[in-house]
Amino acid sequence: MTNPTSTTTTPSGQLAGHREWTALGVLMLPLLLVSMDVSVLYFAIPAISADLGPSGTQQLWIFDIYAFVLAGLLMTMGALGDRIGRRKLLLIGAAAFGIASLTAAYANSAETLIAARAVLGIGGATLMPSTMALIRTMFTDPGQRAKAIGLWSGVMTAGIALGSVMSGVLVQYFWWGSVFLVNLPAMALLLILGPFLLPESRDPAPGRFDWLSVPLSMAAVLPVIYGLKEIPSEGWHVQYVVSITVGLLFATAFVHRQRTAASPMISPALFRGRGFAPSVVLNLIGSFAIMGSAYFTTQYLQSVLDKSAMEAALWALLPSVPIGMAAPLATALVQKGVDRAYVVTAGFAIGAAGYALLAFADTDSLWLVLVACGVLASGVVMVISQITDLALSSTPVERAGSASSLMETGAEFGGALGMAILGSIGTALYRHEIPASAPAPAHETLGGALAVAARLPGRAGDALATSAREAFTSGMHGAAIAGTVVLVGAAALAARALRGIHAGDK
Repeated sequence: MTNPTSTTTTPSGQLAGHREWTALGVLMLPLLLVSMDVSVLYFAIPAISADLGPSGTQQLWIFDIYAFVLAGLLMTMGALGDRIGRRKLLLIGAAAFGIASLTAAYANSAETLIAARAVLGIGGATLMPSTMALIRTMFTDPGQRAKAIGLWSGVMTAGIALGSVMSGVLVQYFWWGSVFLVNLPAMALLLILGPFLLPESRDPAPGRFDWLSVPLSMAAVLPVIYGLKEIPSEGWHVQYVVSITVGLLFATAFVHRQRTAASPMISPALFRGRGFAPSVVLNLIGSFAIMGSAYFTTQYLQSVLDKSAMEAALWALLPSVPIGMAAPLATALVQKGVDRAYVVTAGFAIGAAGYALLAFADTDSLWLVLVACGVLASGVVMVISQITDLALSSTPVERAGSASSLMETGAEFGGALGMAILGSIGTALYRHEIPASAPAPAHETLGGALAVAARLPGRAGDALATSAREAFTSGMHGAAIAGTVVLVGAAALAARALRGIHAGDK
């Protein structure tokens, strides 16, 4: 067995064997479930509401507490894994995730479910950076590591799409608690096989843990994420702008702490690797694109095309087919000698083409929207797989956990920013296009307009519903054009920032 205190499993560049690839398969299961938990409540909420009777505020917390805790603790858990050992932290997180899943499945009150979802977020914050850091540890050969990270990227993307579909199937045939019970077999498998298959790795000289950075990092992340999540639906109200401002002030304090502390949580030395800083920025933009488009396409399938939630989720699976081929294609191109800067630039250009296609959709364009989603997501997955590999390759093995957590935190910010900015553009255009004579609730959201239309008699209701769907589609056009511009800009940035940078450059 591998020395439990070693920092790497094999000498640099040595090929990984069956043991490492089997271990990767074990790591993929919890990773899939952690990403699925972001969307797994989409169809379960009505059943939870009927059973537990949560208030409106409690229902929002049931939905949001997981993502908030996950985002707030990523940096802390990444740095902690570097110090106590990534395998140890991964197994602790898997145990917590399993216990919280069991508690959530049989929760008898909204408060219990909220608390269980918070613990799930804590577990998720340990699992996500630990899996990426262990890949950096197990796969020291650049080609094998690139393939492993491509698989990691594909599983992460697929999990978010699969979560809502699995939720619908389980709720339809079982009960809402079953959406949490599916986590247990994978966590049990990880706890059983992990100690035998996964190497332990840690920073051999980490210094003292900087406890002050823990509240500073959470105070920097949570207010910004909260404000950005609320803006698309509630608008740019003062409290959300203040929340973002407060978070940015704490972010400034956090950065200052990392630059001046004797033993910082996130070492500034990470950014000395030539590929790391560009990778964090480009990863953020990729998440911006994915989540910004999802804000519109999920509503389009359900509310514009009038699909049921289950139908919409099943249709949304179709774009996953090309997504599964995108990361391996990007990896193969780089391994055949194509400059990574060109591959990442091409990925952003493909994503921009997906957004451009979305700008041509009308109120009855199912296949066009599905193709646009597939093209957009495939391009972004090409980007994410390559820049993740570049970021980890540019990072010393002993700081792999911190590097992974920064990449994941950037992704959380990017996703929230995409929904806030593109969502605000779409909402503004929707409100401009909706007829001035429409009732007040119809001016707020498409859902509000359709609810009003359902109560109006005959042609009046039909006319309002048609106008609202057309207005929403116009808003989606505006957001798609903005997304196209952002990704074209990202392509130019990637071509410039990544030119001449290769994996492992210091």
